[in-house]
Amino acid sequence: MKSRAVAILAIFVVAGFLGYWFAGRRQAPSPDMAVYYVRGDGESLASWNVSLGKARDRTSVAFYATAQAVAGPPPSVEAVRFPAGTIVRAVRVDGTSALVDLGGAIARRQAGSLTETAEFKGLVYTLTALPRVTSVAVRIDGARVASLAGGHFELDEPLTRASF
Repeated sequence: MKSRAVAILAIFVVAGFLGYWFAGRRQAPSPDMAVYYVRGDGESLASWNVSLGKARDRTSVAFYATAQAVAGPPPSVEAVRFPAGTIVRAVRVDGTSALVDLGGAIARRQAGSLTETAEFKGLVYTLTALPRVTSVAVRIDGARVASLAGGHFELDEPLTRASF
């Protein structure tokens, strides 16, 4: 009787392992990701797909998404872009919020409100397309700032899609 109980227990353990293994394989992350940008008109959103590398943890994907959004779409696409020389210093995902630290040219940027809004709209839409990310807090050179040097777009509170 004891050997029968052990055999039944072994069957349940194997069945549980196989169920876990198959369920995990079906939920593999997509190899592509949408990156959003604002078209040259300063308002219309569009996206292009980029391929993800091997790293699929939340922080790596969020960093890659941020870098792609800052770089912008291919050069042939008319889009509002972050200034050349903008760098992604760090990206952290904490719960439902992404914390993005930008530096370089963006710290000195003095653009109009349309340009500033469009730059961050694409970034926020890109990051909030990631699973469970609903807001983006932006830092410039590691510091919380009220706005960019131009003073048009507020960055002192986390941004959501509703911010636009």
